[in-house]
Amino acid sequence: MDVIAKFLENSWVQRGIWALAVVIFSGLVYLVISKFLNKKEEQSTKLISSKKNKTFIRMLKSIVGYVLAIVTVLMVLQIYGVDVTSMLAGVGIVGIIVGLALQDALKDIFRGFDIISDGYYAIGDVITFGENTGQVMSITLRTTKIHDINTDNIVSIANRNIDEVEVVSGSIYLNIPLPYDVPVEKADKILSGIIPALKKDKDITDAKFMGLNHLNDSSMDYLFLINCSPAIKLPVRRKALHTIVTELADNKISIPYPQLDVHTKK
Repeated sequence: MDVIAKFLENSWVQRGIWALAVVIFSGLVYLVISKFLNKKEEQSTKLISSKKNKTFIRMLKSIVGYVLAIVTVLMVLQIYGVDVTSMLAGVGIVGIIVGLALQDALKDIFRGFDIISDGYYAIGDVITFGENTGQVMSITLRTTKIHDINTDNIVSIANRNIDEVEVVSGSIYLNIPLPYDVPVEKADKILSGIIPALKKDKDITDAKFMGLNHLNDSSMDYLFLINCSPAIKLPVRRKALHTIVTELADNKISIPYPQLDVHTKK
């Protein structure tokens, strides 16, 4: 017992116990707040603005984690005798040096707030950045993570690059070429009749035949507008094209290909 008592009387041991208590307490606080925010996120899915609410909640969770981590570190330093007050007073001088070193990180943080406040995009949106197109999985203070719909990779985008990000819509425009020997009235009737077949696809939310769109050298283009979830545009596009070509074949109309007429003089 005397050995244990002497061990506990050691100042470094006492500081270690207090430091451990602070870390555990901070962890419990984070778990409680996270559980509360997760519950709010589940409730937000029932609202019309669920995407924005979900994005804000996840960003808030990230902020809480950063703040608790900083406060915990400062409290532990104080326990071990570091003069935190003096250290913070010197932040003004050191801040300039640190700020220059962390310019990109600070840009990411400020732009992260811009994403939420200005509604650039939200959790669940499909965005394009460079050669990557994917669905937004998470938005933190520094990065946006997307699930690339073409490669199945997880891609991280620094928030400072939001000016180069494009939000993908759910609209697909299909130009279908038909030969000139098919009268426009007949083409309109046949292509309009394809709409019910397209709408049978559960992934297609809406489909419209827009009419004659362009005159080419050896064909006339007719335009379809199809709407679906942006995350599945590629497979929906392929299925829609298959349906249109099949329906045209049933009506004995083939897709024309470029032809060149050569005339010779005798």
